[in-house]
Amino acid sequence: MIDPVSAYAAATAAYKGVKMLIQAGKDIEDVSKHLGSWYGAVADITRAESQRKNTTWLEKKQHGEASIEQQAMDITIRAKKLKEFESEIKFMLDYRFGLGTYDEMLGMRRKIRAERERTVYAAMESKRQIKNNMAIAALSLGIISVLGGGIYLLTLVL
Repeated sequence: MIDPVSAYAAATAAYKGVKMLIQAGKDIEDVSKHLGSWYGAVADITRAESQRKNTTWLEKKQHGEASIEQQAMDITIRAKKLKEFESEIKFMLDYRFGLGTYDEMLGMRRKIRAERERTVYAAMESKRQIKNNMAIAALSLGIISVLGGGIYLLTLVL
């Protein structure tokens, strides 16, 4: 499961890098690398929020449940801050490299998101399902062992 706090920290660091590069007047190639990492971190945050909604029973046991107010505040603040970062990036890109640059970056964002969905998130989801299935299998095996041992003991007594 993706940690939203770590993903937010990565998004903030990438944003600061983009801002620094644009202010320094670097070429679009230098900026695009940092933008790609920023959009990747934003996608991780979005994915973490969707995973939070669909947690398995094993994940709930491991991580516990934070207060509803805490979760709501964290989600709201992160969303507002990311929206603010995005509007600043749009302004800086359009100002530095000309109108329409941000729209071109959105195309790159869609491409990165599609690639991430295919590769990274698919692997993470399969690992998550494997952990869940292994826990279910272990519990099932334990129950069957206890029942089998009980039946064996009953046949010895009778």
